[in-house]
Amino acid sequence: MHAMQTTKAIFKRELRSYFESPVAYVFLIVFLALAGFLTFAVGRFYENGSADLRGFFFWHPWIYLILVPAAGMRLWAEERRAGTIELLLTMPVTLGQAIVGKFLAAWVFLGIALALTFPVLLTTLYLGSPDLGVALTGYIGSLLLAGTYLSVGLLTSAMTRNQVVSFVLSVVICFFLLIAGWPPVTDLLVRVVHDRPWLEWIVRAVTSFSVMPHFDSIQRGVVDLRDLVYFASVMTFMLFATHLVLDNRKAA
Repeated sequence: MHAMQTTKAIFKRELRSYFESPVAYVFLIVFLALAGFLTFAVGRFYENGSADLRGFFFWHPWIYLILVPAAGMRLWAEERRAGTIELLLTMPVTLGQAIVGKFLAAWVFLGIALALTFPVLLTTLYLGSPDLGVALTGYIGSLLLAGTYLSVGLLTSAMTRNQVVSFVLSVVICFFLLIAGWPPVTDLLVRVVHDRPWLEWIVRAVTSFSVMPHFDSIQRGVVDLRDLVYFASVMTFMLFATHLVLDNRKAA
């Protein structure tokens, strides 16, 4: 019970810190503007004449690629830069509680940003009769994708006190997770190993790291346990790696 209360206290502290800074509101405005522009202008939402959210969710992996690392780069890097990480770790709080509290606060903040896109859903309802079950799973998949990218940002933020370095590292890792299963990349790998069947395992290995097959499956309305396990596994691994990095620095 004490552990939960401590994690909850850190969660509230971190979530409050987002909205005490104008950066949070800038983030929300940029996210909503990008999502709207890419969906309606670039994706030609009205011209397609399809009352569903596929065109909306299609852009999320690319929007998150920049905005989620930007939201996560400060989580530990700022603590280290300001020298408050030592104070935090000397308080009656475990490293694991601090990591989970920070991660959940940032994830809820991203969830708030995603929830504010509800006008897109209302527009779709006005234009036709979309499958609300598919729309719901699309939002779930988008939230899981954001959490996966965020867990990467949490790790890179723990690795350096420079927020820019954390941002760049996070974007690079997330970009790999994105394109590893992107059809143009997998098609290229298939062509490369076409005459070398003994190398096909490389294609399967690279593709298995990608978020895209799992995200695509969920946003189509298919909630497979394997997809949920994938997202949960990546987030757990990244949080565990964050713990190792911070624990080593604490020991040093």
